[in-house]
Amino acid sequence: MEWLRQIFSNPELRKRLLFTLVMLAIFRLGVHVSVPGVNVENLQAALKGSAAGNFAGIIDLFSGGGFKKFSIFALGITPYITASIVFQLMGAVIPQLEQLQKKEGEAGRQKINQWTRYLTVLLSFIQGFGIATLAVSMNSPGASVVDNPGMAFKLMCAFTLATGTVFIMWIGEQITERGVGNGISLMIFAGIIAGLPNGVNTITTLFIESIQGVNQTPPGLYFLLIAVMIAVLLAVVTMENSYRRIPIHYARRVDSSRMASQRSSYLPLKVNTGGVMPVIFASSVIYFPATIAQFAQWEWLAKLSGYINYDSHFWVYTPVFVGVVIFFAFFYTSIVFNPDETAENMKRSGGYIPGIRPGKETSVYMDGILSKLTFVGALYLAVVSIVPLILMKNVQGMSNIYYGGTSLLIVVGVAMDTVSQINSYQAMRRLDGGFLEKGRIRGNRGGRGPVARVN
Repeated sequence: MEWLRQIFSNPELRKRLLFTLVMLAIFRLGVHVSVPGVNVENLQAALKGSAAGNFAGIIDLFSGGGFKKFSIFALGITPYITASIVFQLMGAVIPQLEQLQKKEGEAGRQKINQWTRYLTVLLSFIQGFGIATLAVSMNSPGASVVDNPGMAFKLMCAFTLATGTVFIMWIGEQITERGVGNGISLMIFAGIIAGLPNGVNTITTLFIESIQGVNQTPPGLYFLLIAVMIAVLLAVVTMENSYRRIPIHYARRVDSSRMASQRSSYLPLKVNTGGVMPVIFASSVIYFPATIAQFAQWEWLAKLSGYINYDSHFWVYTPVFVGVVIFFAFFYTSIVFNPDETAENMKRSGGYIPGIRPGKETSVYMDGILSKLTFVGALYLAVVSIVPLILMKNVQGMSNIYYGGTSLLIVVGVAMDTVSQINSYQAMRRLDGGFLEKGRIRGNRGGRGPVARVN
């Protein structure tokens, strides 16, 4: 309570928090506004149990429940994330993009951000048209999903969903600039938290039914599931705060008193450099063939995707998922951290790792350490994502990826980053207050002139 009181006693921080909450409230209201001409109940019934329904569950996770409601925010922020990743990949492949960001600085980054927005609009329109086509294909005489199927509906739906994605993108950028935390991450966080009451209600109902003998699941399995979720929560907090510190020494410098001094520091390398992104990519890639099969009506692709399915072939799905997570963990880490560039910057600033020559040897040394850390981090991501699902598969009515480790990873990671930023604002407030309110200058000491002190 004291921490909350200090937060709201800071005028700037209070303004930022209120702005963030208002923007998130607007986002949550838009999730409940459905696209005209769609029968949401019939759509949810058609999606239930299908391969497209599994993919819809993943998209629903990042749209805050908007996909299965076919809301104007059904696509969520996924097209923007995809566009950002595309330009990151292009920056690693096309030297001109990398030079644009390095040479032009902030102006270059602004230009790349503008191109990312344009690609987001294009991707969201294409995806919106594909989703509209999927909804039309699910139409049936007894339970129609779309009232007036046709090209007019598909174009209207694609335009509506693209506009919703652009609006969400704008909200995210406004939160990042004028609020607290990363706007995109906070909207995904808000969507997951919004489904928490429903998840608690589901577990409670199933537990009561288990005691009454309505379902076949032993009551103790629910306690085990909760214990595993708590263990996963603690593991996420521990691993997200885990670093490997590489010591760095800087060349000796002679100060005004002609004394040689050596500065020492360290380079912190996170165990999980990629964050939650490898899990997000892996989940999307695994269910992508099933979605393509729904659109293209290819039987061979439908059979192939059926083997990589959580519900029907769990022990085939698990090793494939772990392998894809490890691949994307290394891939995304290579984009986020560049050992060659870091080693070159250290060399220019006169820094070196004890026992390692500056330059190429330093880069090879850091790359070796980073590879080991990334492998450990990838296994951690895979275990955290898979273990809750193994239990849920054995709990009647709980076979849902929504309650899995991916959600916990996102919620805990975003919460920790946001609290860290709030504490940074508080620290700046205390520092400024110390200099402005308590600073004073005391008189001479031993004839050495005025000495400034801050109490």
